[in-house]
Amino acid sequence: MNKVASDAARRRILEQVHKSQGRGAQASGIDREAVDAHIAAHPRGPTPDKAADPVLRFCSMAEASQSTTETVSREADLPGVIAKYLESLKLPRSGCVWPALAHVDWASAGLEFSPRGANDLDAVGVTGAFAALAETGTLMLVSGAQTPATVSLLPETHIAIVPSSRIVSHMEDAWDLARRELGRLPRAVNFISGPSRTADIEQQMVLGAHGPYRVHIIILLQDAGVVTGV
Repeated sequence: MNKVASDAARRRILEQVHKSQGRGAQASGIDREAVDAHIAAHPRGPTPDKAADPVLRFCSMAEASQSTTETVSREADLPGVIAKYLESLKLPRSGCVWPALAHVDWASAGLEFSPRGANDLDAVGVTGAFAALAETGTLMLVSGAQTPATVSLLPETHIAIVPSSRIVSHMEDAWDLARRELGRLPRAVNFISGPSRTADIEQQMVLGAHGPYRVHIIILLQDAGVVTGV
């Protein structure tokens, strides 16, 4: 179907919807203003109560989605902690890292992380996070030159560094943060809840079907703003 035919079909459908509601075939100016006002207000629906300890809640929910978590006090401790994690699983000590994290002294722990987007040879990708949702144990990553999305999508192992101050209660809080800090949203906003998975074949759960099959989250207690990529 070409664009002209598609637009015509869309108009007919919307006209039928308007008529079924007892309104005119076309939306009135008042209707459009009401819709615009509703969108601009960003109204919230019902949300669960906020967790008493968002960090604890986030870790619990992330682990329920088959991520693993740990905490670290300082940014300077990251290389050693990540090297220990990779060694425990006999994983490569090389891969890619967000350019926003290039300042970290990865070589001090014998790690060879290139600050760039990922390619199909990278086994490990290290990112920060724009925010994290305590409600569901979900990471929120925004794309950009310093925060390429491929680093969290292509490698088999994704290691995410989350500043504790960026753990919010609900998804609505994360969108509020994005509107306040970013203004215009980037090309991609990715929400990650544990390793990639599918149960399409005989309802058997398979990890790593469309992306990483291992997600390790490190909570950074003494925040460094650059970890968010903003």
